[in-house]
Amino acid sequence: MTKDGPTLDKDLIRELAELLEETGLTEIEIELEGRRFRVARGVNLTTTLTTTGNGGSLPVEHHEHREPKRASQSEEAAAHPGTVSSPMVGTAYRSPEPGAPPFVEAGSRVVAGQTLLIIEAMKTMNHIPSPKAGKVIAILIEDGQPVEYGEPLVVIEQQ
Repeated sequence: MTKDGPTLDKDLIRELAELLEETGLTEIEIELEGRRFRVARGVNLTTTLTTTGNGGSLPVEHHEHREPKRASQSEEAAAHPGTVSSPMVGTAYRSPEPGAPPFVEAGSRVVAGQTLLIIEAMKTMNHIPSPKAGKVIAILIEDGQPVEYGEPLVVIEQQ
């Protein structure tokens, strides 16, 4: 930052970096008082130089390096109309306390409003209710797993 430009809020960036570490997320972005802050970790970048057929070259492009993607159970489930997605970032728990039986299992019948799991966010336990009655056909998370906003959690088939 320049002497005349906005100052960098190092404490906020440190807090966001700590939050990434605590939650297991790879990226977080917030907007605060008209300023955007984005913190990411574990992102690998590769550089590619593309040449044209006439011997010239195009500008260098930066690409995130990732393994080729295969459709996972989670990605396929996300397309299912009965998918219940995470409404927040946090840690998902399948039971009310350690050692207790899970709220639901694959094959369980549920009613609208029944707790499917809990997501702990900022030391608050948030019950995630079933949006409809039906049969749980897939549970896409492990107990104690960090989850991101919008991540598929459970699939319920309406009956």
